[in-house]
Amino acid sequence: MAEFVPMEMDAAKEFLKKNHWGVLATRRKNGQLQMSPITVGLDSEGHAIISRRETAYKVNNLRRDPRAAVCAFTNSFHGGGWVQVNGSAKIISLPHALDTLVYLQRQAYGEHKSWSEFRERMVREKRVIICITIENVGPAVRG
Repeated sequence: MAEFVPMEMDAAKEFLKKNHWGVLATRRKNGQLQMSPITVGLDSEGHAIISRRETAYKVNNLRRDPRAAVCAFTNSFHGGGWVQVNGSAKIISLPHALDTLVYLQRQAYGEHKSWSEFRERMVREKRVIICITIENVGPAVRG
């Protein structure tokens, strides 16, 4: 059996650059967890980035309590690897979010067939970026 090596910050960030499926955990008003499937990426400054609508519950949760956790995993899910990143989130609204929305689209899905159409849709859908400053990563132990 191979020896378990805890996840390091740089390795976790590298993982997020290449693996974009995940689950975001935030806290509701009553303290209970809310989890949502997401597409996650990593910006050029090392923050986890997620696109959501301005009115989404998770956005409201993070405005009230910025603590966030993301579990990201490979496309194959089972046996392909995963990472958890934890940190403090800030919400970036339009128009400031637009460049990062384009960046995330390129990283997770590649080039869009029409960038003007993409930008119009982001405005129409009132998209924001959830930007998480990664404070710690895991898994730290295995068992």
